[in-house]
Amino acid sequence: MIVAMKARPNLKQPILTMLALLIPVAIFIAAAPTNSPNINSLKPASPIPVAFVISEGAVVIDFCGPWEVFRDVMLPSGDHPFRLYTVSDKIAPITAGGGLKIVPDYAFANAPAPTVIVIPAQSEPSNAMLDWIRQLTKKTDVTMSVCTGAFVLAKTGLLDGKSATTFHGAFGPFAMKFPKIDLKRGARFVENGNLATAGGLSSGIDLALHVVERYYGREVAAKTAYNMEYQGQGWMDANSNQTYAVVPVSTAEHPVCPVCGMDVDPKTSPKSVFKGVTYYFCSDDDKETFDTAPEKFVTANDKKS
Repeated sequence: MIVAMKARPNLKQPILTMLALLIPVAIFIAAAPTNSPNINSLKPASPIPVAFVISEGAVVIDFCGPWEVFRDVMLPSGDHPFRLYTVSDKIAPITAGGGLKIVPDYAFANAPAPTVIVIPAQSEPSNAMLDWIRQLTKKTDVTMSVCTGAFVLAKTGLLDGKSATTFHGAFGPFAMKFPKIDLKRGARFVENGNLATAGGLSSGIDLALHVVERYYGREVAAKTAYNMEYQGQGWMDANSNQTYAVVPVSTAEHPVCPVCGMDVDPKTSPKSVFKGVTYYFCSDDDKETFDTAPEKFVTANDKKS
């Protein structure tokens, strides 16, 4: 009787498949800048509650970018360690940027205590919002702002005497409004203990990835970025916004808004005349800001040049 031999399992294909999955992530990790800052590790306790503080006019990428990062984190065990929710003054629809309607999960009065707070750019904060951030930050691992969400965080007083960054178009107003804060131009994000501020818009994605790295290490953060098909590497280099460190100089041929420092078109832009000089603005709001104290902006711009 002929006994058929059992076929040996083909291990080659599974091994090749595993290598194909791991090599891109390994390359991504190896690409990290050699001068990246030391990581101040956080001690994770799963699940990690993350509160997104929102109000009217919240800029979508500022909260949805970090939301997607925290949502997509998957540990080697297969666990998703972050629990995400939104919180506002009350549980009622708000209109975010572009008309997006959101119903917050909680009001400040009944929201669970977060371990991480995310503050996007938004409208003028209420006293309830400022009080909630101020009180809850006493026990957070990270309270982070994105873009001009730094104005909200600054209004709590928590950033006084510390360094921070914000959207590059808001450097001027931020520096004048909060003289006790050391503004860092050219920073992708800035950390001070459990406080962190990101630059504009997509910078929030990088700060969120950096927070993931602080909790779970570079490999988990890199895998998260890879799975998101996010190729930016600012999360590995806090000083990677150097293109915005250059202070723009306004000339007759190339005017810039004295408030936000962005390019303007004299043919279509709002304008004001101060001491015989015409100034052009990106928006009516910037013009109004300038008109309330023009000498401050003129003096500040003279110092820059």
